[in-house]
Amino acid sequence: MKIIKKQSINKPVIVLKILENRNLVAIDNDTTIRFMNSDTLELIGGFKAKIHHDRYKDDIVAIDNTGEYLATITSDAKKSLLINAKTKKPIAQVARHQGEVSCVGIDPKSQYMFSCGEDGKTFAVDIASGRLVFTLPGHADTINDIAFSQNGNWVAVASYDRKISLYNLVTMSPKEKLKSHSKPVMKLKFFGKNKLLSIDKNSSAIIWDIYTSKVVARLQGIHDDVVFLTISGDSKFLFLGTKLGYIILYDLNTYEQLSQSYIKSVSPITRLSFDTLHNHLIIGTDDGFISFYDIYEGKDQLMDLLKQRDFDGIQQAAKENPILAYTEIYHMASNFWENSLEKAKLFLQKGDKEKAHLLLKNFEKIPGKKQVIQKLFTEYEQFEKFVTHAKSGKIALAYGLANVFKTYQTSSIYRALEKQWKQTFLAARKYALDPRGMDKAKEILAPYRGVAEKTILIQDLLTKGNIYKRFREALGQQNFRICSELINQYAFLKEFPEYDKIMQYADNVYMKTQEAIKKNDYASASKLLRILTDFNDFKDEAINMRKELEQKQAFFMAVRNEDRKAAYNLLDKYEELQDTKEGNILEREWEDIMQKAKSFAVTGNITGLKQVLKEYFLISSKMLAIGNMFSWCYLVQLEKAIKTQKERKSIEKGIKNYVLFFGITDAIETFYEIFRKQYKESKLSLDNLPSGSLKMWRPSMVVDSILD
Repeated sequence: MKIIKKQSINKPVIVLKILENRNLVAIDNDTTIRFMNSDTLELIGGFKAKIHHDRYKDDIVAIDNTGEYLATITSDAKKSLLINAKTKKPIAQVARHQGEVSCVGIDPKSQYMFSCGEDGKTFAVDIASGRLVFTLPGHADTINDIAFSQNGNWVAVASYDRKISLYNLVTMSPKEKLKSHSKPVMKLKFFGKNKLLSIDKNSSAIIWDIYTSKVVARLQGIHDDVVFLTISGDSKFLFLGTKLGYIILYDLNTYEQLSQSYIKSVSPITRLSFDTLHNHLIIGTDDGFISFYDIYEGKDQLMDLLKQRDFDGIQQAAKENPILAYTEIYHMASNFWENSLEKAKLFLQKGDKEKAHLLLKNFEKIPGKKQVIQKLFTEYEQFEKFVTHAKSGKIALAYGLANVFKTYQTSSIYRALEKQWKQTFLAARKYALDPRGMDKAKEILAPYRGVAEKTILIQDLLTKGNIYKRFREALGQQNFRICSELINQYAFLKEFPEYDKIMQYADNVYMKTQEAIKKNDYASASKLLRILTDFNDFKDEAINMRKELEQKQAFFMAVRNEDRKAAYNLLDKYEELQDTKEGNILEREWEDIMQKAKSFAVTGNITGLKQVLKEYFLISSKMLAIGNMFSWCYLVQLEKAIKTQKERKSIEKGIKNYVLFFGITDAIETFYEIFRKQYKESKLSLDNLPSGSLKMWRPSMVVDSILD
């Protein structure tokens, strides 16, 4: 792979990111921020935060998608800072970690800055106000990485305790921890709609489904420490940058490793990014270079090679760059090979080896194809014998050769054999169902003695005629569930025309279901899916489709009936509903409401907060988010009380009320430390107070002032 453009920033690259405005931001280990034109790499602007970082394996600096907010840890790693990258002014700092800050992050919607530490804690700071607003589920050891889903709804943290925490930022609720790694989890990356990749200290990589919390796959072939990772814009390819400077490439549809050394960097890789517009992989290195690679390098030459029928050249190009095998041109070449192979078989079946050889000549230089061609010609040396056996009625010998040389089974002769078998089997069926006709049935089927796969079917027919009768009865009653159970248990039933009719009927029902779903005719689709659940081949898919359909029906019904409670509860429970037009509208509406709520919470205005949130008080899925907003508002009231030097007893009562409502949170602990410094005579102890919890908080507990 060749570098298509390159730029040096002289010092180790610790942040690389394409922003929403298409500019590239690059940050070095002295926290010098450079904004560049991503096409020309011309410097547009930037500034120096003058914070030196000796370690930068983890995300110790982060910038939001707009390039407006910067998060960084301090040089001594004791604090994390949030800075406005436009004004260069600090917004907030987090100095509550017991030990060093390990990594920082900013969510895709630029709502929160997250500070993660060696103490296993993750603090969330509201970017707009600079206030600490909540904490993520704690861990028993250091947080090594933090990641966000593309839509900004989920945040995940990886810990040295071998666990991964998932937290829904829409509902402000935690999901169960993911536990399957045997070593500390070091890296995380969301991709697709609901997938999460995690990599541990032993380079063991797991793909998770975040909706079900189940392991989807485990990646094989990682034999080096992964320093950083990125994913192509279409979520097709995964790029892992390793400690030794290699880029490992994976297919994210099959989870197959495509290359262990897709790219080799001279200097250790420090960061990776991806330019979706141009399909460019961007690599930052320890020696300060930023390099761009076109992941479809060589694509332009493929068409010329195809025109020249240089299939060996196409194969070599795809070997050098495995991603070329995913291009349309490569698929055209593959189709040409498949078609040529099928045509060659027809020539060989006619005994015309010369034409078959001429047809496949262009593929003989390709090692994998050469072996297939040689095997094909070797197999067809026996084809005339197969034809002779078939035409002379030596059926067992003909089938014996067809089982040895599977390619014969694509021939017209073999199809004729199978057609003859079907007709014979049907003829025997008439007699097999009558005890007096058993001898006649055996006589009809006699030519197939010695054909192993037919013998089993014959025995079933001769001994299980009552099964066929049950099958016919069930079919007459349109009881497809019993039909499917019998077919699954007795393979000989598949030889009858009734089986073909049943499968054709099921296929038609499936197609009608898809058409009904496209037309949003969920009532008809639901009825059809109930029918499909009776067929084993469609059962699992039909059950899943029906479940999803029921969710959508209930959701759309709730939206039509303006039942916001039901609509939001369903939307928050089934995230796939957010892909619908109605789901998007509701999500944007909720985000707007939360922004308005923040404007009241930040001033301690309970009346305004109640007014803006009251219509959401009955929505259970929003309860944690609403409770968190009120806890924030009450904390502001407490802070104002200290600033205005309210009576000690009044503030003590406020602290007691807060703990009773929300429990002992990190925010109240921070406030309590400030309170004790100003009111040293206070005997109040947080540990001795009756404690509630955010989970148990309800809107009925709202008071206008936490001090009352």
